[in-house]
Amino acid sequence: MTKAASAAELAGEGRVRGTITVLRQRLPFTSTVVLAMLLLAVVTGALWNAAEDRAAFPFVAYGLPSLESGRWWTMLTGPFFAVIPWYYLPMVGSFALFAGFAEWQLGTRRAMAVTIGGQVVSVLVATQFLALCRNSGWLWAERISGSLDVGFSGGALAAVAVASATLRPPWALRLRAGLCVYAGVAIVYVGTLADLVHFCALLLAIPLGNRLVGSKRAPSAGPNPREWRLLAVAGLLLLTIAEIVMLLVPGDGPFGSTEGVSLSGPELAVLVLLVVPMLNGLRKGGRVAWRWAVGLSAFVTLQGVAVVTLVGLADLFGGDYDTTGLPLFFVDNLLWTVELVVLVIAQHAFRTPSRRRLRRHAQGPGPALARTLLDRHGGSTLSWMTMWPRNTYFVRADGRSYLAYRKHAGVAVALGDPIAPDGTAAATVTEFTAMCENSGLVPCVFSATEATVAATREQGWQHVQVAEDNVLDLEGLEFRGKAWQDVRSALNKAAKQGIDFRLVRLADQPEPILAQVRALSEEWMSGKGMPEMGFTLGGLDEAMDPATRVGLAVDAEGTVHGVTSWLPVYTGAGKIGGWTLDVMRRSPHGFRPVMEFLIASACVAFREEGARFVSLSGAPLARSGAAGPTRTVDRALESLGKVMEPYYGFRSLHAFKAKFQPRHVPLYLAFRDEADLPRIGLALSRAYLPDVRLRELAKLARKR
Repeated sequence: MTKAASAAELAGEGRVRGTITVLRQRLPFTSTVVLAMLLLAVVTGALWNAAEDRAAFPFVAYGLPSLESGRWWTMLTGPFFAVIPWYYLPMVGSFALFAGFAEWQLGTRRAMAVTIGGQVVSVLVATQFLALCRNSGWLWAERISGSLDVGFSGGALAAVAVASATLRPPWALRLRAGLCVYAGVAIVYVGTLADLVHFCALLLAIPLGNRLVGSKRAPSAGPNPREWRLLAVAGLLLLTIAEIVMLLVPGDGPFGSTEGVSLSGPELAVLVLLVVPMLNGLRKGGRVAWRWAVGLSAFVTLQGVAVVTLVGLADLFGGDYDTTGLPLFFVDNLLWTVELVVLVIAQHAFRTPSRRRLRRHAQGPGPALARTLLDRHGGSTLSWMTMWPRNTYFVRADGRSYLAYRKHAGVAVALGDPIAPDGTAAATVTEFTAMCENSGLVPCVFSATEATVAATREQGWQHVQVAEDNVLDLEGLEFRGKAWQDVRSALNKAAKQGIDFRLVRLADQPEPILAQVRALSEEWMSGKGMPEMGFTLGGLDEAMDPATRVGLAVDAEGTVHGVTSWLPVYTGAGKIGGWTLDVMRRSPHGFRPVMEFLIASACVAFREEGARFVSLSGAPLARSGAAGPTRTVDRALESLGKVMEPYYGFRSLHAFKAKFQPRHVPLYLAFRDEADLPRIGLALSRAYLPDVRLRELAKLARKR
């Protein structure tokens, strides 16, 4: 066996032991119950022979017959079995997921109490409900009252419903909406004893969740536009799934048989074709989708009103009519009416105009206003990048602040901190978010500093570090000591070889110099195997801006050995307080330490002009520190950085800048919640590489 194979096996064993340790320490209740389920399934043979076919089943399963016969222990034995072998997969899997989540969020003792209590109470409530209704003439209650069932699903659903109260918005509503869609469809259109237990479990657990979680309760507020949209989408999804279930899985639930009520195949196909784009439009807050959804809900509701009217007239005049399916028809129409009411109440959340209208009114404030505000208020070290082409500007209603952003994949990616007076960043982000909501866009802020992160955190946003700015204070800067040896060596070698530093405006340079700069850039790009990136990484086009300063390393013969470009950093009142490094190009055959020479020389020149600092900028997906990423999103960014490193060398560049002993300023991606991250990732990839598609990136990842 090779050393590599041995190391891989040891690593695998370590991961297994680590997982077991986590389960034993953090999830002892869940792991114990799952293990007991599997052991009993093997010992009793229920894993390969259906438990419901065995003579002992009535002595294990819970239900009204068991309780009336005094078999109280079935409340304790039933949860550990499945009715038929293949049910073990969803039963054990859902219990591990739901109860495990509850135990992780609530702690072992509270999760045990909620899960076991939820199982017992939901079964008791369901059986007592059946006991009260079985002699009322309700055929469904009479039939189900004689049923027996097994499984721990009632307790698992109660546990996850209670634990949902620990989630911050909008995740709590998303989870509860999903649970309610499942339980609602199941009880109305299928109606087994298990469905009744599940319905009772959620009916009790969701209202009590906020009290049962104790101090772990997450802060909550009234539904915001996103949550209203989610409710509308959940309702329409429930009704559509119900129609699919009635056609594909016909049942005889509490309100009668689905026969005669379900749509035909062609009718269902038409409904699905109408609803799918509606769901996507409602999710984005589209006004057109809202109108279609209101029209569909109103049509079904009016259809129900017409049937009720006809039934009433028939009763009045003593006519005969077929009552088969009428109760379920009325319930189905009642649900559509509830959906209509939700849509009407939440109409303020659906203001996003159509794409055609958005394009028609897309003209916003131009760069001239943005430049005026940047001069007046100043900004972060990335603020000049907001002046670059392709940016769109959101200006606050009072006209005193703005955010520059780019639209990709339905996401508005704001670049850097708001350009705003002190203390108004939070209000600017709030209005920007509202604009995005009303335009069907997902908002986020990329390369934000701690100040903006603090402002977004107050609104419940999340953040993840995506880069690290390298800031060098110029006051008192001296290239002395061992740490500066490479920089001093570069300056000395340049002087000996007759290489001069020129701080110029590139657009003013003669054609021979411009031709060499272009050649350096083209040669540098040819070795990357990927196109030049954009967004927060400028190129020669941006370097030609008269406001941008360019450092050139030129020898006595007029040969250009290296190029750097520097973006102005306005600090307010029209003053430039610092400069940010952007373009870095060097000849592979020229003066080797040319970058050290160019950066050090620029620092000295800017200090003499009165600048207080320079930013060596932050390389995307690179940062200092030995601690590894802990969150899933951090690990994803770490992996992406490794994939991109052979092509762009961000981490190598970050390590190079450490020679100048900068102070590190974290830069973050601020976003509303984790559900937005896939679309944000796609938007960022298009912002940086507009001409490269995901398929090409995937190929690069496989080659690595």
